[in-house]
Amino acid sequence: MPDHSVSSLMTADQALHQRKGTMTDPGVLRADMHAEDALISRRSIRAFEYEPVPDDLTRRILEAARWAPSGSNIQPWKVHVLNGNALQKYTDAVLAAEKNGEPREMEYHYYAPEWREPFLARRRDCGFGLYGAMGIARDDRMARHDAFVSNFKFFGAATGFLFWIPSDLEHGSWLDYGTFIQSISIAARGWGLSTIAQGALGEFPHVAHQMFDIGDEFTLIGGMSIGWPVEDAPVNLFQPDRIDVDEFTTWLD
Repeated sequence: MPDHSVSSLMTADQALHQRKGTMTDPGVLRADMHAEDALISRRSIRAFEYEPVPDDLTRRILEAARWAPSGSNIQPWKVHVLNGNALQKYTDAVLAAEKNGEPREMEYHYYAPEWREPFLARRRDCGFGLYGAMGIARDDRMARHDAFVSNFKFFGAATGFLFWIPSDLEHGSWLDYGTFIQSISIAARGWGLSTIAQGALGEFPHVAHQMFDIGDEFTLIGGMSIGWPVEDAPVNLFQPDRIDVDEFTTWLD
């Protein structure tokens, strides 16, 4: 039976102190940023400076994100951090698979099999907006293809993540995993870094399974690029709209 005696309980401040007491010192100053500012300033960056995130800083971000909630505290995350030769080797292998026409067989359905409104219009607006920011015409299939393939190059970032989940877990654990990925993004913003979560990095799962000797007991969700953005890159200046709160909220008394 769990011990609910007074002596086993901590105040919120004590719990925070205990959690932070074991965290890695990355050796750099952290920005003075409110959590709300971290949320609002999070962008999906598609052009990064080629500068590796120091291991201690990456560790600090993951140490913070690991406190993301999960049902019954099962913590279903498994992460590969790719730097240097590992990142290049994986990038080369995925690019080769894409060039050779190997099947893109994600291990789950990211999107519904058929698009419907209003999601179809939102998807089109986002895609056309991105291509427009990059100066790519709608009928320029080659340029659009090259822009997509940049996913497999981690958009120029020198550090990337791959995310795995045990294959026998259900939808609830996938929901939990989303909070973990979001937590990484927000923790990164607190240290002045930017990210992009990439389902596209799950499009050639056989490459990752083979390269990292991961069996089918894990499913490759996708990955993330992390680092410092090329601030003046046009693609990074594109900001898709968000729907108004009253469009998705019902207020009840």
